[in-house]
Amino acid sequence: MERPVVLAIMDGIGIGDGGTGDIVAKSNTPTLDWLINTASHTQLMAHGTAVGLPSDDDMGNSEVGHNALGCGQIYAQGAKLVNDSIVSEKIYQSPAWKSIISNCKQNPSVLHFLGLLSDGNVHSHIRHLFSMLTKAKAEGITTVRIHILLDGRDVPPTSATAYIAALEEFLSNLNQDGFDAKIASGGGRMKITMDRYEANWEMVKLGWETHVLGLGRQFPSAREAVLTYREESPMIDQDLPPFIIAENGLPLGTIQDHDSVILFNFRGDRAIEISRAFEEKHFKPFDRIRVPKVIFAGMLQYDGDLNLPKRFLVSPPTIRHTLSELLISHGLKEFAVSETQKYGHVTFFWNGNRSEKFDEELEVFQEIPSYVLPFEQRPWMKSSEITEAMITALESGQYTLLRCNYPNGDMVGHTGNLAAAQIAVEAVDLALSRLLEAVQKNNAILIVTADHGNADQMLEKAKDGTMRTRTAHSLNPVPFILYDPMQKYQLKKGQFGCANVASTIATLLNIQPYAQWQESIV
Repeated sequence: MERPVVLAIMDGIGIGDGGTGDIVAKSNTPTLDWLINTASHTQLMAHGTAVGLPSDDDMGNSEVGHNALGCGQIYAQGAKLVNDSIVSEKIYQSPAWKSIISNCKQNPSVLHFLGLLSDGNVHSHIRHLFSMLTKAKAEGITTVRIHILLDGRDVPPTSATAYIAALEEFLSNLNQDGFDAKIASGGGRMKITMDRYEANWEMVKLGWETHVLGLGRQFPSAREAVLTYREESPMIDQDLPPFIIAENGLPLGTIQDHDSVILFNFRGDRAIEISRAFEEKHFKPFDRIRVPKVIFAGMLQYDGDLNLPKRFLVSPPTIRHTLSELLISHGLKEFAVSETQKYGHVTFFWNGNRSEKFDEELEVFQEIPSYVLPFEQRPWMKSSEITEAMITALESGQYTLLRCNYPNGDMVGHTGNLAAAQIAVEAVDLALSRLLEAVQKNNAILIVTADHGNADQMLEKAKDGTMRTRTAHSLNPVPFILYDPMQKYQLKKGQFGCANVASTIATLLNIQPYAQWQESIV
């Protein structure tokens, strides 16, 4: 067997400009510094067209990054799929859209839209909502209620009122000729609804109570809700509590039997749990109290293996010829580990959006439960436990490829807490020092890279020229470091992206890459 390859993905740790907001550069990272000075290294593009997004103005994200890392190819992803479907109007010819519209017209009933209200283009885009609202009116829908989740994570941290204003203006122009569309509820994306990997079902429960049942604090408008919460306690949009829009003391938009619901987020990880709450007959994570009989559809199918949701407006890419498939075809065993927050990225997304393993014997996955706490309160997260698992697996001698994800740079970077982000980056560096020692001891090959940037750009200039905290992903490249104790391999010069990693690993293992893949960097 060729020497094992150890892949460490430093989530959200890119290559910044070295300025004040570049927390990666500011941090004490002796291990990364040593690797850069000792090992062969280059940079990877991890955003935009390099990972299948519409343009190079689009930030990368963990999902498309891990898709590209794991499959060695560039597939049209999330926003681009939806954009193309809207331009061609295929979305409005889909069986799901037709079922949604006919259900509302026949009963008659209300059409509800639920999703992230921003133009961050990571989970959703406000333009997609505007298009569907316009089409719904044209097809004879009369009553629409919109349940908005506030971003402040992939967009400026306190920009919610701008998006609310844009939506309200759009609705005021659309609300004519008997059409009635209004915002009904909302809340911060890290407070309600958008949990992932079953890390905190209380978020989803609170979202269900807000959007479906109409339980919670009432306000006359979404803007007033946001401004009131900000006055009461300084917080950014993603952390704002839930709110209900009411008239005469009654919620404007509870979800009732025979209504239709569209979840307009296109990214899957934070859409799965609320989709389960709408669709699972024997749902156990929390008491839903009342389960309306609705026609529910997602923008995409968020989990193909689980068939979730059953109805979806845009078909996701069918990803084939992944690295896992290649290794399994050669009878080689893999190990993958992360904590809950990124576990799905080194398993589901790495394997081309597949929940089930390709081979139960040859793929070993380990999930380490994340803390259920704000990330800035535990910025080291579970980096030590992830490292322990990797070292144990490496020393077992069973595995050809071992991969892990350290979520710290991304999850803590999203909080906007610069001091905590520095601790997060330094915790990853400390973890790498232990992993490096194990690689040297076991004569393995180490690859250190990232899926996108975040902690490398945590400040940005506002329109008035002042500096403000940035919580979104960056457009920066990410490192790609190849450490070979035997100095057998060196990296090529050129421009590369995340999709070049799979063929590189195959080459290191002396396996012929799939013809469909991007070229190897060695």
